[in-house]
Amino acid sequence: MTRKKLPAMSPSETEILRLLWSLSSGTVQDVCDRLPPGREIAYATVQTLLRRLEKKGYVTHQAKGKAHVFSPTARRENVIRRSVTDFVDKLFGGDPVPLMLHLVDETHLSHDDYERLKKIIDQAGRQDKREPKQG
Repeated sequence: MTRKKLPAMSPSETEILRLLWSLSSGTVQDVCDRLPPGREIAYATVQTLLRRLEKKGYVTHQAKGKAHVFSPTARRENVIRRSVTDFVDKLFGGDPVPLMLHLVDETHLSHDDYERLKKIIDQAGRQDKREPKQG
């Protein structure tokens, strides 16, 4: 079965979905309580953002008494994959190398981070050598 592509999210919707993922499920108040210090978003705004996410297919809710408990329906890995792919397509014409180079140049990476990246790159290189050439 083919899944339909979910609509894009605003930065605020993305933030709320990320908080909901960290909770697994929660009420509007639960999400408000997870906002980082200094991040002032009104309860009604969080509620509106959760409703928008529900309309877009990212979350669902169940009524528990007077409260609505929201749960993510979209898996974090799928949303990240699609969002990064869309970003790379839009900003870099589908070529991920400039993004990766920028991240390595502009982000503080630990020695362990570099070692992990080396292993990933080495494994990808070995995989490329095993795959038969198309054409």
